[in-house]
Amino acid sequence: MVLTDTHTHIYYEKDPEQRAEQVQRCLDAGISRLFLPNVDVESVAMIDEMTATWPEYCFAMTGLHPCDVKDDYQRQLAQLHAGIAGRQICAIGEIGIDLHWDKSTLTIQQDAFRQQIAWAKSLQLPIVIHCREAFDEVFEVLESERDERLRGIFHCFTGNAIQAEQAIGLNFYLGIGGVVTYKNSGLDAVVALQNLEHLVLETDAPYLAPVPHRGKRNESSYLVHIARRVAEIKGVSLEEVARITTANSQQVFGI
Repeated sequence: MVLTDTHTHIYYEKDPEQRAEQVQRCLDAGISRLFLPNVDVESVAMIDEMTATWPEYCFAMTGLHPCDVKDDYQRQLAQLHAGIAGRQICAIGEIGIDLHWDKSTLTIQQDAFRQQIAWAKSLQLPIVIHCREAFDEVFEVLESERDERLRGIFHCFTGNAIQAEQAIGLNFYLGIGGVVTYKNSGLDAVVALQNLEHLVLETDAPYLAPVPHRGKRNESSYLVHIARRVAEIKGVSLEEVARITTANSQQVFGI
């Protein structure tokens, strides 16, 4: 059985020994594919250290997180874009729009989002979208950018069934994480309506730990709890969920 964590910030663990222990716990649980979203210029080096140490298990993305789109965002975008040529990346991400913390930056978040979508299209790469309290705004950008090159993952999808169908219709997979294990989240009902062929799994570690670890620091080895919950919802085996969602990750990332 091979499980894939399509979205983990495992590189935030600064202690090399604890980082290695986390990777080993993943491998022991059958989670042998870890995709690392970038958030800013400073995190590039941390991700590169992970991919250099575990090249067969860890895969890098490049992108500027919407919460890091500040007054200097053009400088950060220029640095990130300049660094692409010297790195092996599988996606542009995580990028998007976040209106939870600061609505005043919407205009520059939209601009950064569009610029990075253009990178992905030119490189024939998928995008990994961060969307928080901004479904309408994200879909507005995606609809305007819609073409055969636009594709990717809606990271940490927590939308409703209509939004799920809209995302899938735009050639995106739904990234299902720990929220699906939360009582009364409503995400289980949305997942129940979707074919497994449209889903990928993620932890977003160290955030959003699934039950039974909710409220604690998340890690990628906990992906198995998310996979088991999806298997329960869909009425299939854990192995079937692992097989299909890993195949989906291979399809979107090309790895």
